[in-house]
Amino acid sequence: MAEKLKINRLKVVLAEREISQKEFAKTLSFNPNTISRICNNEQQPTLKTLHKMAKALDVDIRELLIPTKD
Repeated sequence: MAEKLKINRLKVVLAEREISQKEFAKTLSFNPNTISRICNNEQQPTLKTLHKMAKALDVDIRELLIPTKD
């Protein structure tokens, strides 16, 4: 069984930009519980959802999947 990711990139990007999960959910017209579950690795977003999130945050979609190198 695969181990869950310990760090969630969406959670990190939101924290870096000082955006709350609730604010982000409102921006995307999502239920705040959905964003919370994604940030806590309890639910995996679809590719379409990842694209929406990346666009809203103005980041490359890869930023939400893997950490970038310094």
